Amino acid sequence: MTPARSSSGAEANGQTGLEVADVFRRHLDDFRKLHTPDPLDERLARDLISCRTALLGGHLLHCTTCGHEHPVYNSCRNRHCPKCQALRSARWVAERLNRVLPVHYFHVVFTLPSELRDLARRHPKPVFDLLLKSAAACLLTLGRDPQWWGGSALLGVTTVLHTWTRDLQLHPHAHCIVTGGGLAEDGSWVAAPQDFLFPVHVLGALFRGKFLDGLERLRARGLLPGERDDRAWRRQRTKLYKKSWVVYAKRPFGGAEQVYRYLGRYTHRVAISNTRLLHLDDDAVVFKTRGPGTASLDPVEFIRRFLQHRLPPGFTKIRHSGLLAPTNIRTAFAKAKAVLAPPPLLTAGILPAVEGDQDDDQVPLAKLPWPELLLRLTGFDVRACPKCRSHTLVCLPLPEARAPPAAPALLHS
Repeated sequence: MTPARSSSGAEANGQTGLEVADVFRRHLDDFRKLHTPDPLDERLARDLISCRTALLGGHLLHCTTCGHEHPVYNSCRNRHCPKCQALRSARWVAERLNRVLPVHYFHVVFTLPSELRDLARRHPKPVFDLLLKSAAACLLTLGRDPQWWGGSALLGVTTVLHTWTRDLQLHPHAHCIVTGGGLAEDGSWVAAPQDFLFPVHVLGALFRGKFLDGLERLRARGLLPGERDDRAWRRQRTKLYKKSWVVYAKRPFGGAEQVYRYLGRYTHRVAISNTRLLHLDDDAVVFKTRGPGTASLDPVEFIRRFLQHRLPPGFTKIRHSGLLAPTNIRTAFAKAKAVLAPPPLLTAGILPAVEGDQDDDQVPLAKLPWPELLLRLTGFDVRACPKCRSHTLVCLPLPEARAPPAAPALLHS
């Protein structure tokens, strides 16, 4: 029997009400007939199916004003679940915006060649780790080269792993948000031109060299089991060295804020959101791609493509380096912020805030309690009764009739 959903889960997609979990509920058995999911895939499937349903338990919200009651079920908190990461993503964006320097920023994307996708599929953790490290190392290396901006500088770089295309194919690439300049050793700020970071062909060649060198080191250390250094690999390596690797670099039109908000939609989500689902039946899953475009996949193929984007356990897909490295926040980043600080507010005719006289609107979003954060972001007040809108909801245990036997403990990757 399909477990009951809470109202919040049913409203996850305001257009169709469909969820990725619905595809798993209806077609997971069909998928198992054709494929053998590993234990982590099975765990993810169970989490998606159980999320915000009676299987995970919950509580009953009772309004003491009008008597209205409705159950609210617990979330799975799996980082791959489309329903669980919205508030965490919002907090991440708010925290990032608090560390935006008053300079222009660039958006740079490093993409692995198609010839390496099978290797990434077989060994996702070392390959994805090398991708993120190589991308950041390229930017930091060129920032320290004085030939580009007339001085050696330490950049600030945020790197985020993406592994999917709009139709859920495997396409590993790293999005980087890069400061338009960096901190010199003498404490001054070296600014990059407004419309130029580094030549993309130089970025591509350096990225290719660093990644392939790192790949050789992984092979030598035995961290890519089953990948022998045979004639076929040497031919592929030669082909990869001759190929131009794609790097996209552009100054974001709306500044760093625009890119952080854009990436915030993907940093705590995997592959596809529920809002993109349009139709589900026994033969097809139809979902939005880009603009007015749509894609239609067999449900079993949809599940296969979704699961191939499951991150390795413990893998960190968001990383900060250079000025933004955790070890530099109180040192190099603080120096850069001081050097770039705008004039005192009094010179602009604005009085400084009086201590202890802060408006609620001045509380950083990242520090708001989750009900208040949800209200600010969506206008939905979970503390208000959905029937009379009064703030008199109390939490009660679910009646035994509504509380099924506890499901087995679910681990979260």
